[in-house]
Amino acid sequence: MACEDQCRQGLKPKYDCLLFDVDDTLYPRSSGLLEEVTENIQEYMVQKLGVEETEASQINGVLYKSYGTSMAGLKAIGYDFDNDDYHRFVHGRLPYERLKPDNVLRSLLLSLPIRKVIFSNADKAHVAKVLSRLGLEDCFDGVICFETLNPCNYEGINSSDENGVRRPSYTSRRQILDIIEHPRQSDSVPVLQETPVVCKPFEDAFEQAFKLANINPRKTVFFDDSVRNIKTGKANGPAHCSGGHSQ
Repeated sequence: MACEDQCRQGLKPKYDCLLFDVDDTLYPRSSGLLEEVTENIQEYMVQKLGVEETEASQINGVLYKSYGTSMAGLKAIGYDFDNDDYHRFVHGRLPYERLKPDNVLRSLLLSLPIRKVIFSNADKAHVAKVLSRLGLEDCFDGVICFETLNPCNYEGINSSDENGVRRPSYTSRRQILDIIEHPRQSDSVPVLQETPVVCKPFEDAFEQAFKLANINPRKTVFFDDSVRNIKTGKANGPAHCSGGHSQ
């Protein structure tokens, strides 16, 4: 990389931080973990939240497109559930054995004499497991994850049913179903509520990440597989943004 060449020449590097997403960025999408996550989310919606099985896939797709993560969308429309329980169900059952050590990436990361930071919407247990399976657990100087961005997002559940889940109002659910029935509205979704979850691709997530990790966005290279995340990253300052694995 250019920054490594500049260091060898005794010049001040153009960049001083590399900011990495995790899923489908540090490992290829061909691992199939994304499909497993999607299936687990929809199972959680059906088994834990009482969503009709015939609607789960469509609702999940709309929430992900509107809010960046399905969890953020579910919280926005009124579901109140335990965050750790959700993460254990969605990530805890993944076939992590599909991920193998990446010695080439490990050597490259360790050879670069600048800070390297993880920036993921996932929970810390998932991030740690992925890095361990890839053999990259000692390659990064810091981790920004769900718990980092949402330290106060663990208020007690104000439940109204025997499963400890507060369900959305009729109005909120009707809004989601309207979007499914009229797909053209799904691009702007002005009627939906704000989410209490801080996550990419929204600006506040980037702002918090830069502040917490003491990152200068103007001297940062951002790697992510999501076009939406990259667009927000560019708008918030990273000097260079790049897509993740494509295979």
